[in-house]
Amino acid sequence: MANGIGMDAALEIADRVERFVREEVIPYESDPRRDDHGAPLDEMVMEMRGKARAAGVLTPHILSDGRHLNQRETAVVLIRSGLSPLGMLACNTQAPDEGNMYLLGKVGSPELKERFLKPLVSGEARSAFFMTEPAEDGGAGSDPSMMQTTCRRDGNHWVINGRKAFITGAKGAKVGIVMAKDEDGGACMFLVDLPDPAIEIVRVPNTIDSSMPGGHAVIDIKNLRVSSDQMLGEPGEGFKYAQVRLSPARLSHCMRWLGGCMRAQEIATDYACKRMAFGKHLIDHEGVGFMLAENRIDLKQAELMIDWCAGVLDTGSLGTVESSMAKVAVSEALMRVADKCVQVMGGTGVTTDTIVEQMFREVRAFRIYDGPTEVHKWSLAKKIRREWREATA
Repeated sequence: MANGIGMDAALEIADRVERFVREEVIPYESDPRRDDHGAPLDEMVMEMRGKARAAGVLTPHILSDGRHLNQRETAVVLIRSGLSPLGMLACNTQAPDEGNMYLLGKVGSPELKERFLKPLVSGEARSAFFMTEPAEDGGAGSDPSMMQTTCRRDGNHWVINGRKAFITGAKGAKVGIVMAKDEDGGACMFLVDLPDPAIEIVRVPNTIDSSMPGGHAVIDIKNLRVSSDQMLGEPGEGFKYAQVRLSPARLSHCMRWLGGCMRAQEIATDYACKRMAFGKHLIDHEGVGFMLAENRIDLKQAELMIDWCAGVLDTGSLGTVESSMAKVAVSEALMRVADKCVQVMGGTGVTTDTIVEQMFREVRAFRIYDGPTEVHKWSLAKKIRREWREATA
């Protein structure tokens, strides 16, 4: 069971994070330093992180002695960091790094932590998690057992070959976690320094979201040689480690994007309370006021779902069922919130004058990554069937 530091202490950290995001980060939302896909350039990210470091809010979910906040405490901090799409980058709580730090903290040896985890925690490096593969190759997506990337032992090294897709942040990353199948059909994970000539970025497709530096790349891995001491954990245990990472990572996405949609609700509410139409403020028109009221309900329900799932994870459970339920409930609720915020603001809602249109795009993507809604529902339905069979046997 994760003890944490206590909710009062966690809330104090969260308050400092929120103050930093609102005062220092939000002004960067109009900064033009973006790549061709609209994502912030590393130059801007590192500039913001310098300010976060000075304010004492860099990687706030990991303490100076290496301890992590428990999941309920992490939630109150990550929600605040998500109040701006740039807040999570500035505070170093973003995907995939936050999930990769969690996995390395759980599974990595002291040597691997020193070499690969330390620069992530310090905010000096970004990372990428190489698991998903192209659909056209019949590779792993929501079903990791379909993995086509292979690894074979060669003396004191492993040789990896394969193709990966939608690898978030690969362009510009310095640390990679590569997942591949061994000859026995088990999965292995390897830590690698990036860039590496054996790992080629084929292309970075344009996607609907634009918050993550490096985009979501398609990757070719050709005869990548990795020393055996760079294997994360034990051979053949990669699928188990993936679950160690994915359950809390799904929940962290819920935390961050809840913060973003809370901010979108603030912006839409301000607009509705100031904008006049047909002789009264928009908020006083039932159709508009009810949308904001429904948003308030969805936001509170999402917050409660996150807190419930975090509590389960804090018992030491992998929480795969609970994180699936949270992923579905929160992502769908936030999609409704973001959509209504755009609708309340009308023409202004579809412009880049505020972050509302970006939140709509980001949350639409969130409904897919780390498992689409339908995959999680299917998994839950299978569990319901198993439980019924056991109960009626």
